[in-house]
Amino acid sequence: MSRFSYSVSGLDPDKTVIASGRELNISPKHSREICNSIKGMLVSKAIDYLEEVVDMKRSVPFKRHHKKVGHRSDLKGWDVGRYPQKAAGEILKVVKALEKNAEFKDLEVDRLLLFHAAAQKGRKIKRIFPRAFGSSSPKVNILTHIELAAEEI
Repeated sequence: MSRFSYSVSGLDPDKTVIASGRELNISPKHSREICNSIKGMLVSKAIDYLEEVVDMKRSVPFKRHHKKVGHRSDLKGWDVGRYPQKAAGEILKVVKALEKNAEFKDLEVDRLLLFHAAAQKGRKIKRIFPRAFGSSSPKVNILTHIELAAEEI
C-alpha cells in the first residue's frame, strides 16, 4: 500500500488524471507560489509558462511570501515576483508526467485543464552545521510534495 494519498478526492477516473512528485528537494514557499500561478491553466500553457520561468523570461508572482522581493515589469495585476528556476524545473517534470498519464488514459492532451495544484511540506532532513569554538547550529532541509490533477474539458 502506498505511503501517500492525494488531498483531492471524488474524481471521475474517465475524465481526470493525477500526478505527484514526492519529497522533492525544492523550496515549499516557491512551490506554493508556482502552484497558485499554474492552477486553472491548460496543461500545454502550464508547460510553456514553466519553461519560460526556468529560462528567466517570465516571473512568478509572489502573493504570500513577498517581503523584500523586487518588482517585476512583466507581471500584470501584481508587482512582486521572482524566478524560482529549481522549483519550476521540478514542477515541470511533474506536469510532463501528468501529460504522459493522460496519453496513457487516451485523454486529449490539448483539452486538459489543471484544476488542482498543491504543494505541501514533506519530511525534514536534520543535520548540524559546525560553528566556531566547538559549537554547532542546526541545519534543516524541508522537502516538498507536489500534487497535480487535470480534467478533460
